[in-house]
Amino acid sequence: MKEKVILAYSGGLDTTAIIPWLKETYNYDVVCVCADCGQEEELDGLEQRALSCGAAKLYIEDITDEFCDNYIVPCVQAHAVYENKYLLGTSMARPLIAKRLVEIARKEGAVAICHGATGKGNDQIRFELTIKALAPDIKIIAPWRDSNWKLQSREDEIEYCRQHGIHLPFSTDCSYSRDRNIWHISHEGLEDPANEPNYKHLLVLGCTPEEAPDEPEYVTMTFEKGVPKSVNGKAMKVSDIIRELNRLGAKHGIGIIDIVENRVVGMKSRGVYETPGGTILYEAHQQLEELVLDRDTTTFKMDVGNKFAQVVYEGKWETPLREALQAFVEKTQEYVTGEVKFRLYKGNIIKAGTTSPYSLYNESIASFKTGDMYDHHDADGFINLFGLSLKVRAMKKLENEKKNNK
Repeated sequence: MKEKVILAYSGGLDTTAIIPWLKETYNYDVVCVCADCGQEEELDGLEQRALSCGAAKLYIEDITDEFCDNYIVPCVQAHAVYENKYLLGTSMARPLIAKRLVEIARKEGAVAICHGATGKGNDQIRFELTIKALAPDIKIIAPWRDSNWKLQSREDEIEYCRQHGIHLPFSTDCSYSRDRNIWHISHEGLEDPANEPNYKHLLVLGCTPEEAPDEPEYVTMTFEKGVPKSVNGKAMKVSDIIRELNRLGAKHGIGIIDIVENRVVGMKSRGVYETPGGTILYEAHQQLEELVLDRDTTTFKMDVGNKFAQVVYEGKWETPLREALQAFVEKTQEYVTGEVKFRLYKGNIIKAGTTSPYSLYNESIASFKTGDMYDHHDADGFINLFGLSLKVRAMKKLENEKKNNK
């Protein structure tokens, strides 16, 4: 009986070509695994394709709800944003996909796991760190870094497939490299940042703000302990909330960003991301959080959010650091319960009211009138003490200047 390898399979040209290559190079039986993270129509016809290309078996694993509940929600609660813009759509998904690959490898008794990530990107790191953390005994095969892999272009891969009796309608046009799941779709390969993207050709989920409706649309959401619970009065599970927000956000041109990010491997990469529902969810959660978190927690949580984003981006999900950061974040969410209202208009998310039973906003204190809890005169002593170190330093500076001028 041949040994088995688990292949992370998308149905695209790269992973399709890898099936016969693994059989030819390593004499493995190839068990394909496609993780359904909500990429929808991209799964059509996948089983027939995998089997016709020589795979022994195909698993299509629906991990959408686990992705939303256990990966997306913690990142939203942390307000984890990489380099101020990227909402981690691919970064969050890869550790879960790798986790499922390991689970199926154990089930099948496989000796290796293979992925199709290139040697230039971040995904190779995310897949392999997770596999190493969960299954250090399983061999990892990365064809693009394997000396036996001689295919250097889409044309090479198409010809290789043809030589192995695989005739599929793959195009040599590789204008963009895309990754899609329920959270976002990324477009990479745009190259020169000096050039404006052709959004009419590029966008898949939504439209540009200029093409969005001329009338705003009001949206109301509720949260319980930092977890979204409803949209416009309708209670839904997290995955359905994201789908509904995707629909609304796409309609109004929300969540389109064009960024140059710093990859883990050292290079800069330019990409356009569509994250309509995710952008709304992040903004709505933050809108509620600013009402209920105290100043010190808010300030420290910003640092935690940045670190959380870095950890996730670098593929370090299965680490004690991520667990510790998430434990802090979960504690901060204890009172993040309430309702947020906003309107969507041509790429903008505009506040329209926030309420919470745990709101720390007190109108009688915040107003300019003097009340029982706050007297303007109380600020005298506070400012004297708060600024004491500045005053002492300035006095010493003046004293030294006088001595030097004598």
